[in-house]
Amino acid sequence: MSLVLYGHPFSSYTWKALIPLYANVTEFEFREVDPSQPGGSENIAFVQFAHPAGKFPVLVDGDAVIIEATAIVEYLAVHHPSPAKLIPDHPATAVDLRMLDRVFDNYVMGSAQLVVNAFIADRDNPDPAQVEAGKTGLLRAYRWIEERFDDLPLRPHVTLVTCAAAPALFYGDWIERIPDHCPNLAAYRAEILALPAVARCVDGARAYRDYFPLGAPDRD
Repeated sequence: MSLVLYGHPFSSYTWKALIPLYANVTEFEFREVDPSQPGGSENIAFVQFAHPAGKFPVLVDGDAVIIEATAIVEYLAVHHPSPAKLIPDHPATAVDLRMLDRVFDNYVMGSAQLVVNAFIADRDNPDPAQVEAGKTGLLRAYRWIEERFDDLPLRPHVTLVTCAAAPALFYGDWIERIPDHCPNLAAYRAEILALPAVARCVDGARAYRDYFPLGAPDRD
């Protein structure tokens, strides 16, 4: 087996890399970046060496080392193609997917991360400006997606968009619930969380829910 993925089961961007591997039943070894797990210290050291900011996920395929979750999905689409068409063949359609990938990463997950970071910095007294900015950003992103829902390349599954949307909407909704005036987006979140590859990520992360600095809700 040549594919090795370094990451953590509770990490949103690790999910983004795991979803295509699970969906396409691609053989790989998962190495957990957690000092409490066997080999965790060595895995941390490798990630610190491999990534300019010491972040995961990191994919190793023989001599190739690929960093950043989106790049990992793109790499898998090229080098390990399988039934799930991660990136469409038509260049214009591929551009639309990549655009939406950036929306989910930067404006859904990115906004959620502002809130998470505020609670990590001070769990009892998170910076209210950061919390407000994150929640406002989430609501704005939700509304943007809902208003264009029928025109966005959200399906079929599993594509680059699925890989980005699943963790972003999973954790985003924990921080700021998708409002009632975004019914299509709420239904889409439920739809993608039911996909076997995504459900496997959700289940694999259950043991780590106490890591969530806001306190994980009793759902999902």
